[in-house]
Amino acid sequence: MSRLRPASPGLGASTSRPEPGARGGGRARSGALASVRAYVALTKPRIIELLLVTTLPTMFLAARGWPGLGLAAATLTGGAAAAGAANALNSYLDRDIDSVMNRTRRRPLVTGEVTPRRALAFGYLLGAASVLWFGLAVNWVAAWLTLAAILLYVVGYTILLKRRTAQNIVWGGAAGCMPVLIGWSAVTGGLSWAPVVLFGVVFFWTPPHYWPLSMKFRADYAAAGVPMLPVVAEDRRVTAQMLGYTAAMIACSLALVPVAGTGWLYAVAAVASGAWFGAACVRLHRRASQPSGPIQAMRVFRDSITYLTVLFVALAVDSLLGLDPALAL
Repeated sequence: MSRLRPASPGLGASTSRPEPGARGGGRARSGALASVRAYVALTKPRIIELLLVTTLPTMFLAARGWPGLGLAAATLTGGAAAAGAANALNSYLDRDIDSVMNRTRRRPLVTGEVTPRRALAFGYLLGAASVLWFGLAVNWVAAWLTLAAILLYVVGYTILLKRRTAQNIVWGGAAGCMPVLIGWSAVTGGLSWAPVVLFGVVFFWTPPHYWPLSMKFRADYAAAGVPMLPVVAEDRRVTAQMLGYTAAMIACSLALVPVAGTGWLYAVAAVASGAWFGAACVRLHRRASQPSGPIQAMRVFRDSITYLTVLFVALAVDSLLGLDPALAL
């Protein structure tokens, strides 16, 4: 009678166990992926997306059509890197107040996913690489404008203005206007009045975009000691100033028609979207003047993103089609 031998475990045998090295490799891959995600979060990708929305249409306008895949890709790559560097350095400098504010407590420097020293090095290296990239792959005018944008945001806004004045986002917001200058110079190698007008559009758009967010998170900013205008002023005063900036923004958007010779599609979009967003700000001001419940400031925040996107997409399409503005009359 033959002896019984234990069966060899097959492919689906429950007794099989992963090799220790396999388990270690899985943990290493998981840790590496988490680290990559943390560094990406440090760059604040959602802010970068909004900045790039203004860059490419400006390039279309400067080129009076498609600027070329290579130039567009090089400019957007450099712009994303520069914005990511500025955001990383901002996160490093603001890590103390980020730990106080509820909406920022999960950022990588607060949770410890990235150390301050590594975040600082990452921001410096990414910023230097973005400027060098622009200089070698695009042109040096765009490169120097990129350096100016980083310095405006990190030094001008984060260090000098943010914790000192209620007008911080107004003047500090100039950094967010730089992509239109960079996009134009990437195509033409210089500047003209058209990108200056677009700079004005984004500059005057920033307060009615950001102040509703500050109204929503007023307690957070107050706890962190950041004197955003909604923290130090009544809602009625804030919304009144929003109306003034919105009017200036709409005026700049319409001024682009004669200055840049844009077509009828952009002209119609500027009038319609400006009227729509202006009406949203008026409604917010009325609710702030006669409060009978939540004033729904975040609706205006979302509407501001929609407005800017519609305006610049219309500019891009208009530039690609080359539509005659006289046909709109």
